[in-house]
Amino acid sequence: MPSFRSGTARRRRGTAAVIGMFVSLLALVLALPGAASAASGNGDSGTKSAKATTPGKATESAKSTEGLRGNPKAPAKRGEAWMGAGVRMHEADSTDGTQPDKNRAGLLASVHGVDVSSHQGNVAWSTLWNSGVRFAYSKATEGTSYKNPYFAQQYNGSYNVGMIRGAYHFATPSSSSGATQANYFASNGGGWSKDGKTLPGVLDIEYNPYGATCYGLSKSAMVNWIKDFTSTYKARTGRDAVIYTTTSWWTQCTGNSSAFGNSNPLWIARYASSPGTLPAGWGFYTFWQYTSSGPTVGDHDYFNGSMTRLKVLANGG
Repeated sequence: MPSFRSGTARRRRGTAAVIGMFVSLLALVLALPGAASAASGNGDSGTKSAKATTPGKATESAKSTEGLRGNPKAPAKRGEAWMGAGVRMHEADSTDGTQPDKNRAGLLASVHGVDVSSHQGNVAWSTLWNSGVRFAYSKATEGTSYKNPYFAQQYNGSYNVGMIRGAYHFATPSSSSGATQANYFASNGGGWSKDGKTLPGVLDIEYNPYGATCYGLSKSAMVNWIKDFTSTYKARTGRDAVIYTTTSWWTQCTGNSSAFGNSNPLWIARYASSPGTLPAGWGFYTFWQYTSSGPTVGDHDYFNGSMTRLKVLANGG
């Protein structure tokens, strides 16, 4: 007959075996992915991992896309649009940044220019002059609250190396009237003087990089907005503003209005080997932005005429 002591020993060994099995099972569970952080109750391990990787990657991604010229699909921050920002987002670029075929383009001459904005910062104008650039447009304003912080260096720097220079305004018709924006532009870099080296200001009216393509305006309302801007600008400066646009946007958002062809010079944007079909009312273009090549040198443009004719335009002819 078993003794009481031997029965107690067997019960103790059985209990120990059960405890051992439970400990082994618990260790196995804790070894599963994510179980350690869940078991801690506050997710410290998971949080530390996220802090080490996820936010850093998200920040880097945002910096590499948001508002940068190198990514045509990225929306620019308010104030940071440039001449062609919306074009790059909506129309294909069929160039590789090289010179277009001047024969196909029907160019009368090859007066080469650039347009720049805050994305270029302080521009090395002497380098561009030595490369053959002879005119430059700098972004001055956008809407009624943004002024290019690099405008003085760009506008005066191009002038000082011998270029014929001008200023442009990026229009946001949904934010205020055409007259209000024209006055803001004229008062903040968009003025004109008959010095032989200053071109008339440009109304950059194109795809909205911030939202609705036509800024929420009907076709007739858009035409009236542009008339409001151009008539006010002429009253302020004595010059008809150049209109920068694309045929596609103009057709969609103004109904292909022909109201400006006899008064306002056309700056057509088309990144291809030729400027293509022009908007209604214009029988020829004055400037052509033929490629958008990146943040370091600005966009590339041609004046459709000789250097002599460009000087005439600067003088008010």
